[in-house]
Amino acid sequence: FTFGEGTWSNGKVLARNGAQQRFQLWRRLIALMEMSSQNLIQLDPLSQDLVPGPIVHVLNLNRATVVPSTSDGSFLYHGFHGSGLRLDGNSVIEQNGILRLTNLTKEAIGHAFFPIPFSFINSSSGNPLSFSTSFVFAIVPQYQDVSAHGLAFVISPSKEIVGAGPSQYLGLFNLTSNGNSSNHIVAVELDTVQTFDYNDINDNHVGIDINSLHSIDSAPVSFVSDSDGGLRNLSLISGEPMKLWVDYDGEAMRLDVTLSPIDVSKPRSPLLSSTANLSSVLLDKMYVGFSASTGAAAGSHYVLGWSFSLNGKAQELDVSKLPSLPNTDEVIEKEPRILTTVLPIAASVVLAVIIVYILIVLFKKKKFSEQQEDWEVEYGPHRFCYKDLHKATKGFRDENLLGAGGFGGVFKGVLPKSNVEVAVKRISEGSRQGMKEFVAEIASMGRVRHRNLVQLLGYGRHHSELLLVYDFMPNGSLDKYLFNRPEVMLNWNQRFTIIKGIAAGLRYLHEEWEQVILHRDIKASNVLLDREFNGKLGDFGLARLHNHGSNPETTHIVGTLGYLAPELARTGKATTNSDVYAFGAFLLEVACGRRPVELKTSGLELILVDWVLDLLKKRSIIEARDRRLGDEFVTEEVELVLKLGLVCSHPMPTARPGMRQIVQFLEREAELPELSEDDFQLFDSIARKINASDECTGSSMCSLSVSDTIFSGEGR
Repeated sequence: FTFGEGTWSNGKVLARNGAQQRFQLWRRLIALMEMSSQNLIQLDPLSQDLVPGPIVHVLNLNRATVVPSTSDGSFLYHGFHGSGLRLDGNSVIEQNGILRLTNLTKEAIGHAFFPIPFSFINSSSGNPLSFSTSFVFAIVPQYQDVSAHGLAFVISPSKEIVGAGPSQYLGLFNLTSNGNSSNHIVAVELDTVQTFDYNDINDNHVGIDINSLHSIDSAPVSFVSDSDGGLRNLSLISGEPMKLWVDYDGEAMRLDVTLSPIDVSKPRSPLLSSTANLSSVLLDKMYVGFSASTGAAAGSHYVLGWSFSLNGKAQELDVSKLPSLPNTDEVIEKEPRILTTVLPIAASVVLAVIIVYILIVLFKKKKFSEQQEDWEVEYGPHRFCYKDLHKATKGFRDENLLGAGGFGGVFKGVLPKSNVEVAVKRISEGSRQGMKEFVAEIASMGRVRHRNLVQLLGYGRHHSELLLVYDFMPNGSLDKYLFNRPEVMLNWNQRFTIIKGIAAGLRYLHEEWEQVILHRDIKASNVLLDREFNGKLGDFGLARLHNHGSNPETTHIVGTLGYLAPELARTGKATTNSDVYAFGAFLLEVACGRRPVELKTSGLELILVDWVLDLLKKRSIIEARDRRLGDEFVTEEVELVLKLGLVCSHPMPTARPGMRQIVQFLEREAELPELSEDDFQLFDSIARKINASDECTGSSMCSLSVSDTIFSGEGR
């Protein structure tokens, strides 16, 4: 047996030439062999040298360099063969000397502690001593960009943290012990999962923990470049090795944490610098080590080298002496050697399969290829992969088609990863809305949040095809419960609740969000119902954003006949007042169960607002209600809705109430004004003009054609 030249702690044996020296060495060997039962001696299988775990001062074993010395409170490890570390959980020392705290096991923990405690308290003053440590680590997730919780440098009163949990507990605490002052644990966490219960700032941060996972200070993973002073961001789960320094000044009670890539020297500016009084935390005897954990996702947490010093500066690690991270390329390179032993005909078959596979991959890549435009960064809702949306809708099959409109088809889908039901609006290339309106909808809906608005979850793109992803509304649109002999009848209470909900949603769009949003196509078919038949306003493809107080202008009249305010034909300007007009038509169709414009059996048109107005003049407006309601309705509420529908349909834009007033009327917080005789005359005047327009051919279809020509701006 041979040992490297060095000094033995507690033994003070100096290696010298001569017979006396050999005699002393053999006596020490016998003593060490007697201590082997206490796990203080390890036989390194690679070097076949007898290694006295934590007592040796200097020795070289294979690729690992170990320089521990408990007499001066310091040690240095380049790899961990012969280190004598106390390991538990999933932690192991790999063949090349690298310390691996966790493997690909989920919900697991791993610990590694230096086996001998250190005296952290000054015996004369009772104050904590200064300490310094540095180590090189790497976090390699099982799946790219999927975090597996994290790693922590730990100072603990015990080298066995009994009862500690995995996942967010990082192998340090559990649900009941977290936050207890009796823990006496100081840790610097490298956390890759954001846990809101502990107020984590993000899913890629460094934090200082004292007896709790609520860090006293934390910062995103980065470092300040000494060359230009610029901040450089890093990713803990990049799989790249990094260096971390932890320095505590016992007199100033300041804890500094510094981080950098492995090829960058220690930055002058620490990442964290916090006041930390550890007097009540550190005991006289404490252990130093590491803890790591995995959760629902797995990954490997490695430590390549470690240096520690009590009451002094830790020695710098020599990067060239560190073991290497596992290289998967070495495994892949073995496959060609295997193929060379296969018969030529088998090799030809394999080659053909590979070519076919490559062609399939290229075809699928082209089929599901995507591109990102500059405006997508600006508007920024979550973007779904086209491949996921294609799979969710079963390739946009007809069996998943919910309906079609000016945009194109709307398909039901189930997202493959979350199993969440969604509605995917597939905007065809020839759609009259096109890219510009798609961007407008992204801007409008992507950031709007209200319980009575259909939530836009995100979008997807595939070449020139555009897709919007919404919350799925299982009960479909309101119009199918109002017209054409519906299978399911909505009672009055359900209808009144829907009306009030849509009014609240419009008030939010007009007055409560940071910008005015004009819907411009309010009607029953654009109101969707959730499982409880709550109404949500959808189809914002016609919406436009306008700053508060601005004068919105459009170049074309858009919307649906019967819901368009009369001033739009003259001014061509959409306003909140024109939205209110459409809302009035919506109120009447919900209360009456009729469309705003219907063809009677005589071939003439029934204008709903005129019909209700005539009944109001006869003091029998309640007769306009949907007869299918029977006697199950509240007369005051039905009259309120019908009269409010007429007020909102007033020919003069300035005579219409705003959405805030409308909500107050519906909630009975304000009294609805009665229509005057002048109002009746104005309604009659508008009706006569419409009737005169109808006489151009004597048919209602001529009216629709002429109106459409005027509204589109053609023929002028």
